[in-house]
Amino acid sequence: MRLVYGSAFAVALALCSSSLIGAQAPAQPDGAVAIKDGGIFAKGWAGKIDDQETKAGQVLNNSRLTQKGADLEVRTGPAVTYWNPANKAAGNYTVKATFTESNYMGLMNHPHPYGIVIAGNDLGTDLQSFIYCSAYGNGTFIVRGMGPAPFAVSERKPVPHDAIAKAAGKGSAVTQEIAMSVKGDKIECAVNGTVVGSYDKAAVVTAGKLKTTDGVYGIRFAHNTEASVKGLSMTKQ
Repeated sequence: MRLVYGSAFAVALALCSSSLIGAQAPAQPDGAVAIKDGGIFAKGWAGKIDDQETKAGQVLNNSRLTQKGADLEVRTGPAVTYWNPANKAAGNYTVKATFTESNYMGLMNHPHPYGIVIAGNDLGTDLQSFIYCSAYGNGTFIVRGMGPAPFAVSERKPVPHDAIAKAAGKGSAVTQEIAMSVKGDKIECAVNGTVVGSYDKAAVVTAGKLKTTDGVYGIRFAHNTEASVKGLSMTKQ
């Protein structure tokens, strides 16, 4: 009886401790949290949230895009792609911008990415297609596409690279210069001046993926992320 009582007490103590730990540090859900006073406040810009966000009940105005001079400020909400239809690129070109996450993981307890979109066609419709390169503040990156269903270009998991800046910790600042280029038969992603990924254009411009590498360029942010965007520009190669 003493052994049974002792075992029962130990189990009860463990359950109680687990409950206390859970109460002190509840698991943080990964769903998008609507941004107050959301919407698009940048002249000429448009946006579209991901289909899975729409299915979850989110709307475009649950994220926020503002413009201050030539700089853009983004705070999400649902994962979203933003673009200005006047920003177009064709042939061989490079699109780049500098992203600063001044409060790393300020809206979430794990890193989320942001980056450059190129080759946008039929944007805002069910037939849209584009490709993007995004960096995380933990030193990794991804390259993905939409055509109109999502498709992977790089490895399915975020890929580490020494060129990508790492935040010192939650709440600190981290800055990445992200660029996407079309050069002949290649599509490249560069972060902080170093090419981190190079891909055959023929493998990406194909049925169910990109229609062409010509098109509108813009920016993309995962859900629950906040950063500024400076120097968004396109240069011909």
